[in-house]
Amino acid sequence: MHLTRKAIGERIKEIDVVIEMLDARLPGSSANPMLADLIQGKPGLKILSKQDLADPVQTVAWLAHYNALPGLSALALDTSMVSPAKALIDACRQLAPNRGGMVKPMRVLICGIPNVGKSTLINTLKGKRSAKTGDEAGVTKLEQRISLADDFYLYDTPGVLWPRIIVEKSGFNLAASGAIGVNAFDEEEVALEMLDYLIAHYPQSLAQRYKIQNVENHSDESLLEAIGRQRGAVQTGGRVNTTKAAHLVIHDFRAAALGSVTLETPGEFASWLAEGQKADAERALRKAATEKPKKTGRPPAPR
Repeated sequence: MHLTRKAIGERIKEIDVVIEMLDARLPGSSANPMLADLIQGKPGLKILSKQDLADPVQTVAWLAHYNALPGLSALALDTSMVSPAKALIDACRQLAPNRGGMVKPMRVLICGIPNVGKSTLINTLKGKRSAKTGDEAGVTKLEQRISLADDFYLYDTPGVLWPRIIVEKSGFNLAASGAIGVNAFDEEEVALEMLDYLIAHYPQSLAQRYKIQNVENHSDESLLEAIGRQRGAVQTGGRVNTTKAAHLVIHDFRAAALGSVTLETPGEFASWLAEGQKADAERALRKAATEKPKKTGRPPAPR
């Protein structure tokens, strides 16, 4: 993370537009707050990737949210589609109209958290496998420069998460999306948090996928148990293997087997962020209060 931050900080000085790729299913949670300190007022383009996996109504709401912010533009892309992906070149030119041509080529930096789809987008733009892709976090290891046109250079950077996630819900959503390595979270906890949200917002999607009636009447725990029984995750003695059931739920979300769903609205994320910032400030005050003042100087010599 430190090396990536340093590389972005050095590169940003000569960049005209900064692209941040976000997961359309969790745009707020997948935005890296570290970038705000690094982009130094550069024009920004937010790309909501994987739009085909997200709730189209919420995608429209998120695009409106970002497009209303000063110095920002936003568009949604399905990175497997060539024509929509190429739209980002025009969007960048609109953000930096004075750049272009061989004398002043457009220089664009693309950033994003792990597994958000940067490499897939670049391959789509190039029309060939110009960057490694994978379904795990951290495939891109080094900065790459890709020429998308004679006067358009795209600098790709490794995906990186910030050192500490202060929004609890963001942590769960990032884990569900695959941005966090599987060894860094508890699948049952993540699946339960996601089911709690889906019961409230997408009960019909759950009912259709798992053939369970009256989803709205279930708690997250009882629904996970019902899903486990429905999908055969039952141990000897008839007890549900909730760990296996949780794995199935997370896999179904990532594979879009639950349909087009989004795990947060702009309003919800703003509320979560405010709560997280308040808790973080209180934590910092408690830490400062418990730290002992450092002694200065040496004690007087005995007489």
